[in-house]
Amino acid sequence: MPELPVDASARLQPLNSLQQILGYTEPIFNAPMAGAAGGALAAAVSAAGGFGMLGIGGNVTKEWIDSEASLAASSGRGWGAGLMAWVLAKNMDPLEHVLAHGPSFVCISFGEPGPAAALAHESGSLVGMQVGNAAELSRALEDDIDVVICRGNEGGGHGRNEVSTLPLLQLALERTGKPVIAAGGLATAAGVAAVLGSGASAAWIGTRFAAATESMSHRNIKEAIGAAGIDDTVYTSAFDIAQRIDWPVHYGGRALRNDFSDTWASDIDALKAAVGADDTLTKHVDGARAKGDISLAPVYAGQSAGLSKAGQGAAEIVADLAGFRSVLQRAARRWETA
Repeated sequence: MPELPVDASARLQPLNSLQQILGYTEPIFNAPMAGAAGGALAAAVSAAGGFGMLGIGGNVTKEWIDSEASLAASSGRGWGAGLMAWVLAKNMDPLEHVLAHGPSFVCISFGEPGPAAALAHESGSLVGMQVGNAAELSRALEDDIDVVICRGNEGGGHGRNEVSTLPLLQLALERTGKPVIAAGGLATAAGVAAVLGSGASAAWIGTRFAAATESMSHRNIKEAIGAAGIDDTVYTSAFDIAQRIDWPVHYGGRALRNDFSDTWASDIDALKAAVGADDTLTKHVDGARAKGDISLAPVYAGQSAGLSKAGQGAAEIVADLAGFRSVLQRAARRWETA
């Protein structure tokens, strides 16, 4: 892990200092997607010059963390991990296990990050927090958070559904000198150029990397993402309710529409009643996830699914996104004054 300055938070004010401390060459982070962002994906992103992130789900074992974190670190470059604050509020073991492997950056989101942020800082890691509205942004501006990740409601997977990426990013850039990373709806060099040109320190990319060859996602899920359009997603808590996963109610998930969501997303009360009656529906959805049955299983993906392809390696994706430089150069020439 790169050695951090004694007062890392104070030195993170210049926009390029995050890159200097974490050591990436391309301002591209893969989102720490539980179930998709394993050690192989994180290592491949870091090896390609980006910053690889490992997604730590709520039910992973110490053995899984040890294996995947070791793999994430195998590139010899910096890497990080993302964890859920609402899970850590019950049990800090997952964070302690991953910190033992020396990540240089830890993102703690979806709940109060305080105790977990303090533990991560003690280990020498920078701490980030995903925010999805103005209230969460205010919390992320407190001293225990080093990096703000603005996740708009276009993003795939879990998060809030209250504001889109660009308004949230603009608000964050007005309110803080901390490094701000933009997330939600980004999948192309033009999208990366848009947020970097606005002042973001990096782009946080989820859906496109979920379909990468190194992703842990089932092959059927990758192919579904590659075949989807930008208007093929739904934001819902239905999948969590069916699987009896205790996500806080204000964090739904954006996923590709399928037979399950068409049936239940608009009738949550009926879904709760069906789940409460017996475990039949839960078993069906859990089984579908194991088999990659995308008609029932959640395929968490953002609106950028319509801009993503299946079958691409992480290095190819990073290289493509790195084309943001050409986009910005062309834009600057286009608007030059005589």
